[in-house]
Amino acid sequence: MDKRNALRAGAVTATVTLMMLLSSPAMALTRDDGDDPGSGLSVAETLGLFVLLPIAAFVIIGGLAALPLGGKDKKK
Repeated sequence: MDKRNALRAGAVTATVTLMMLLSSPAMALTRDDGDDPGSGLSVAETLGLFVLLPIAAFVIIGGLAALPLGGKDKKK
């Protein structure tokens, strides 16, 4: 039974690897009709969008989640 599961896992892994290689980004070098990429982002815009914005969202959500806990006194 273990041999069969190992064979099945190997076949799935090989198939997924082959599909990933066939659909690699190298196939995306030709433009499609209607493809209109915008201008690129600057370094500051990229850092703000992908670093600062998620950190700010985490802090805001964490603060809002902690609001109900802040007003209660701890009783022993």
